Amino acid sequence: MGLDYSQGCVNYRDVGECINILADCDLIPIGRILRGGKLQFVECAAQIGNPGTIINLRKGTDSVDKRFGADYWHFPISNDYEKYNTTDPKVRRWLNDVFVCLEQKVQRFPVFFHCTSGKDRTGVVIAGLLSVLNLDRELIIQEYLWSTGNIERSWIENAIDGIGN
Repeated sequence: MGLDYSQGCVNYRDVGECINILADCDLIPIGRILRGGKLQFVECAAQIGNPGTIINLRKGTDSVDKRFGADYWHFPISNDYEKYNTTDPKVRRWLNDVFVCLEQKVQRFPVFFHCTSGKDRTGVVIAGLLSVLNLDRELIIQEYLWSTGNIERSWIENAIDGIGN
């Protein structure tokens, strides 16, 4: 059975809350990093944590980006590239562009990262961000595995290995 996109935002969660539950302690702030799938069926900003910034990782643009009053950034990458292969120079450039934006341009929080299903492109970006924050590898993997849909532990392990230090 596929994901039901008509029920709001698939794979939506507060990354800080998820990590803190998995770790059974407070490692990162709640309400700062959000993730999920496409916004087509989201009716109001409160359903996705009232983001101050939306970072769209989908190939296509969002038709609803202005409706939520958030700052908006778009980082598409072709489906010709395997996003979990973070050793690929094109994928590394894409990840780097997202992180440069996060470091230099994002001013309003929380930041909501999303792609179509909130698991592949978003999973790689969140794994990269959590790696930069020096979180335990197993916590990063477990956060990814909270996603529903077609996911594989080995995929995110490959992405984390490619990101390295």
